[in-house]
Amino acid sequence: MKRLGALWPALTSWDNLLLAYRKARLGKRRRSEVARFSCHLEPELLALQRELLDGDYQPGAYRQFTIYDRKPRVISAAPFRDRVVHHAVMNMIDAPLDKRFIEDSYACRKGKGVHAAVNRYQAYAQKYAYVLKLDIRQYFPTIDHGILKNALARRIKDLNTLKLLSLIIDASPESIAPFDLFSGDDLFSALAQRRGIPIGNLTSQFFANLYLDDFDHWVKETLRVPAYLRYVDDMILLGNDKNRLWEYCDKIEGYLLGQRLRLHERKRHIFRTSEWVDVLGYRISRTRRLLRNDNGHRFHRKLRRFAQRYAEHQLNWPDFNPSVQSWIGHAGHAETEGLREKLFSGVIFQRAQT
Repeated sequence: MKRLGALWPALTSWDNLLLAYRKARLGKRRRSEVARFSCHLEPELLALQRELLDGDYQPGAYRQFTIYDRKPRVISAAPFRDRVVHHAVMNMIDAPLDKRFIEDSYACRKGKGVHAAVNRYQAYAQKYAYVLKLDIRQYFPTIDHGILKNALARRIKDLNTLKLLSLIIDASPESIAPFDLFSGDDLFSALAQRRGIPIGNLTSQFFANLYLDDFDHWVKETLRVPAYLRYVDDMILLGNDKNRLWEYCDKIEGYLLGQRLRLHERKRHIFRTSEWVDVLGYRISRTRRLLRNDNGHRFHRKLRRFAQRYAEHQLNWPDFNPSVQSWIGHAGHAETEGLREKLFSGVIFQRAQT
């Protein structure tokens, strides 16, 4: 594998930092920290450039909050100037390293995504009788920093870029995952292992794909699984032999333990592809696609909250319209015409008189 080199001059260039700023502010111009940075754009970017070139750059503290989407998730938001740096480094490494990922890795990649993954599953389901579904227990909080840095070093030889990536990884908030021991660990070595990357970072999305890239190639090229796809830590394998699929599961479990990851005990199941199967927010058969019931219920509650806050002059239409349009787009990939009509006909957006 040829490693990427000579990245630093382009990464720290004014043009790249300006492009990174423009990407980081997309959809966020109304936020106060973005507005402050934008009001002093030239000195802010020059200061960031100087810190990077002099080796003085240090990431700031994360702002953490919890969202409730089927289950609680802790989201970590980096300061805006750090998000500019994240975009700057990803401008350099994303495209060349993405080319080395397998075709059937779908999360946070250009031209991929949930809907492409679901289309691929449905195509596979028409060829194979069984599907094995797996996922990793607390994937983001358990990603091992040392293993991640080694994976980056095998792909990148530019030392300044590696140092910056290491800084970003080391700045991750303390992991919320429970303490875990793996083969060969003692108490002290296990405690010394830094782990966990923040959900919400642009770099974290890339790291999550990279961390399992060698695994993906092993599944396809060594195990030779005929039909496999992955979306972050959701793994789907298809075949015509149920026993063979369970054999794959055992081998995958062993491989992932070597990466200091554990499969979720209660989320390893084999289904017939002729049945309705939950896949990435949809219920899917070989030829039909429905939206999962809890998705519609959650969006209905959210829509009513938006309407209430709009009526009370707490929100304006641009504050929530992107979220509404995103759900409509997602729902539109399933048989939901009646559901959408019912949801939107029952909620009225009208300003209360003051």
